[in-house]
Amino acid sequence: MDSFESIVRTIFESKGYWVKTSFKVDLTKEEKRKIGRPSSPRWELDVVAYKGGSKEILVIECKSYLDSPGVKADGLKNGKWKERYKLFNEETLRDVVFNRLLTQLVESGSCSEDTTVKLCLASGKVASKADREELSEYFNTKGWNFFSDEWIKNELINLSNSGYENEVATVTTKILTRENG
Repeated sequence: MDSFESIVRTIFESKGYWVKTSFKVDLTKEEKRKIGRPSSPRWELDVVAYKGGSKEILVIECKSYLDSPGVKADGLKNGKWKERYKLFNEETLRDVVFNRLLTQLVESGSCSEDTTVKLCLASGKVASKADREELSEYFNTKGWNFFSDEWIKNELINLSNSGYENEVATVTTKILTRENG
């Protein structure tokens, strides 16, 4: 499991979601052909967060990009980095993977058939304020969720202000944000 995915997991668990990281979706041979990847192994999703009360599954793709310029709006939608955002840019792939994910979870008794699946991006670093705004607008038009670096930072600070939790993300944030007295 990636460290950034662990941070995202901790945030969503604190919000009442049941969370799995590195979730494997078992595509059939026909589904693999349909997405143009007949020899593909199981499809892996960074974070899958389920909330029974709202019958909602969030598929959260995590891009930390901490030691790079960060997520750029044009990179996600058009540029040479478009390949890194397959679920966002390949509608057939997204539909097939999400349908199989829901089928897999329904068949295991983990959720009901009327559960919705929503695509999300969690970013540890966004290239600029303009990119953050453009990504937020773009995700809103698509009906997706964008969890920006600022959102993640604020959520970690909120966690650090809560009671003691023995989670690395929470403990680290408490250390970094405490006042020395």
